[in-house]
Amino acid sequence: MRPFAAIPGIAMMLAASMMAAEQVHIDSGAIEGATSADGTVRIYKGIPYAAPPVGDLRWKPPQPVAAWTGVRQATEFGARCAQGRIYDDMVFRDKGPSEDCLYLNVWAPLPPPDRKPMPVMVWIHGGGFVAGASSEPRQDGENLAHKGVIVVSMNYRLGVFGFLAHPELTRESDHNASGNYGLRDQVAALQWVHRNIEAFGGNPYNVTIFGESAGSMSVSALLATPLTDQLIEKAIGESGASFGTLSAVPRLIAETKGTEFAKQAGAKSLAELRAKSTDEILQVSLKPDPFRFAADIDGYFLPEPVGSLYKDEMESHVPLLAGWNANEGGADEIFEKDKPTAKNFVKRVKALYPLKADEVLKVYPASNDQEAIKSAGDLAGDRFIAYATWKWIEMHLLTSKSPVYRYQFDQAPPQAAGAKGGSPGAYHSAEIEFVFNVLPSKNLPWRPEDTKVADLMSSYWTNFAKTGDPNGPGLPKWPQYTADDHYPVMHLSATPAAEPDGHRDRYLVLDAPYGGK
Repeated sequence: MRPFAAIPGIAMMLAASMMAAEQVHIDSGAIEGATSADGTVRIYKGIPYAAPPVGDLRWKPPQPVAAWTGVRQATEFGARCAQGRIYDDMVFRDKGPSEDCLYLNVWAPLPPPDRKPMPVMVWIHGGGFVAGASSEPRQDGENLAHKGVIVVSMNYRLGVFGFLAHPELTRESDHNASGNYGLRDQVAALQWVHRNIEAFGGNPYNVTIFGESAGSMSVSALLATPLTDQLIEKAIGESGASFGTLSAVPRLIAETKGTEFAKQAGAKSLAELRAKSTDEILQVSLKPDPFRFAADIDGYFLPEPVGSLYKDEMESHVPLLAGWNANEGGADEIFEKDKPTAKNFVKRVKALYPLKADEVLKVYPASNDQEAIKSAGDLAGDRFIAYATWKWIEMHLLTSKSPVYRYQFDQAPPQAAGAKGGSPGAYHSAEIEFVFNVLPSKNLPWRPEDTKVADLMSSYWTNFAKTGDPNGPGLPKWPQYTADDHYPVMHLSATPAAEPDGHRDRYLVLDAPYGGK
């Protein structure tokens, strides 16, 4: 018997079927993407999930996409959201920057033989809420899709365009709220996933959100807001949470900053502010501080501070996997312009914690200069990221009654050829290439042990998305984070192992409600 493909006419039918498989019908129209080089993953880029937030829609919640006729090509990334050049390590492959930027991307494996709906992972990029996009090569979802999940990533409004609060904006709002437009964009993307992911073979009731830095802060806030009810089944946070120094600001402070910005921009009304060009608004927003626009307690997306919502058990009670990197901060952030000595470290601690300097110095010791430099790096990382993420994990463990898994990423990437100075270690954002299993996206002399860790982490992450448990065949056991087990932390490196939390005393000291700034 001849193979089907050898029968006249059948080959043409099969070819047509393969082409049609690249077309997907979503609620706004038909799209056509591409397939991976090995033919096993369907890739759709630049899909609009909300109307362009331009003109009168600037500083308004995301609006529905206008439907189109015919087939829309989905083979290129949409523009990244308007932003300045903030981070040198960000590399983009898109049409941006632009205010017309509310696009998402989908990497979907070919449907399994049983056609069982596949789990979905929705990625939220970092960048301090002022920079970033989904088009970075280190965030390519293809290799995660090879492990049996659908990956979705989105752009969301940033900086002044995503987080400006202003009394006039509050008054025109249906909910008496302004700001948080970037977070509202993320909700709109999740709603899009809920409505459309079945068309790609995905399960709208098995959605995991995951993000890094500002993306992780977003994850913690998305679990807290009432606007995501029934949209999230699991969550992963990498280095960041809306707690501590990273908490959303009070509405009055946000609106005051917005009023000051309007004056700085020379606008006497909201209409005048909306009439200004993208570049005019952007350039004014970058001075003196591009980070001055942040999430606010607007009364709608966040009816209360994130910490209060968790304390009141109002967050989504879903499994959580979260942690941070071993070297999130640098000693110079504590010493500032002082020489890195034990004497100067003690001086800085007393200035930062005037009412509990002795307690802080017990857990960040400085008996000599070398020890002081290490403690300064530890304290910088804890103040920047670790404490806030720890507090999130603790609150979720206490109030959600859901499984929690905590990690520390210890695998320091190799230094680039010709790099000067010592290794920065497992620095902030270093885990991204490992999570996505895309080490070649960064030109570094990667080693076999790095490849091992990338395969390990991408397996843990996708296993968690499938079942709410990162464990699986052939993987080192990752225990749940509980008091009964002495708060085990999974150390992710070439020699992975779970160990009791060795720094809990540091976080408890920082958690004390007095004497710090």
